[in-house]
Amino acid sequence: MLIELVRLVVTLGFTAAGFVIGRAVPDWSSSGSVDPDVAIVLGTVIGAGLGYVLGGLLGRGIRRALDRAPELVARASGPQLFAGAFGLMAGLIVGVVAGLPLVIFAPTVIGWPVAALLVLVLAAFGGRVFAARAHDLLAAAGLRSRTATRRGPSGGGYLIDSAAAIDGRVLELARAGVLSGEVWVPEFVLDELQGIADSGSKDRRRRGRRGLEVLEALRDLPAVEVHTAEADLPGYEGVDAKLLALCQRTGGTLVSTDSNLTRAAALRGVAVLNPQALGEVLRPQRVAGDRLNLKIEREGTEPGQGVGYLDDGTMVVVEGGAAAVGQTVEVEVANTLRTAIGRLVFAKLES
Repeated sequence: MLIELVRLVVTLGFTAAGFVIGRAVPDWSSSGSVDPDVAIVLGTVIGAGLGYVLGGLLGRGIRRALDRAPELVARASGPQLFAGAFGLMAGLIVGVVAGLPLVIFAPTVIGWPVAALLVLVLAAFGGRVFAARAHDLLAAAGLRSRTATRRGPSGGGYLIDSAAAIDGRVLELARAGVLSGEVWVPEFVLDELQGIADSGSKDRRRRGRRGLEVLEALRDLPAVEVHTAEADLPGYEGVDAKLLALCQRTGGTLVSTDSNLTRAAALRGVAVLNPQALGEVLRPQRVAGDRLNLKIEREGTEPGQGVGYLDDGTMVVVEGGAAAVGQTVEVEVANTLRTAIGRLVFAKLES
């Protein structure tokens, strides 16, 4: 129906144009040998034929564009649609103002078509440019929300898993400027955090709520743009598999404290930011011979051993420290050992 309607309108327009041109042909002929009736009939027939063909092509093109419109709108975020519509209106206004001199001073045959083309080009240009810079423009106007929902990252950025959100150190990294720019939280990660927060276990509920609170605090940081990715990966089972697949597709950096997940990501060539590993690297290095004042918190697993903790949380195993539980003593570092749970310091009591 749409195609036939467009074809009818275009055919009528071309038929009228052919009639006008055919009637003017005898006046253009210097010899006067052109029959006016024949010229009018030929012009009308040719115009109608061209209008019928071009109208069908235009109608099909419009229908294809309308069929694709929902898909294009679904890919765009709300800010992009708003900014694109504003840019389209701005382009139309600028195009009309720029085309007025052509309509007024140029010949009608040239002025109107060129002015119409100028309006269309500027409107399309304004819509595309404003949509591309939607977040910056809305931020300048104070209208941008710091949380956006999109299909998924188009390239780069950070993807956070539930372990990193619960850990909380990702927030400190963002405040320090180590993590900035676009941060993506896939919906399946949010679902996992919500499931943990609604768990029957009190400890799991506390962990899940902490993860959601960390993401909420992350959203308010000025150097971070938090987006919720609507990525659907039906071919992958499990949150970890979906995260790795999404990172590989988008080239994003995985942010996780899950040691098994980070190892699997590294083997697949995915860039990884592990706040826990970064914290271990930044801890002060303890070498053999260093002396520390340490409070012995409890007995160790081996007879005679005592266990204490440094200010940064590093565990210190003190040989012969079992008798000094609850006391602050001076110890000498014997050696250090890196384990899967972090750095471990072995020390002995000073005489």
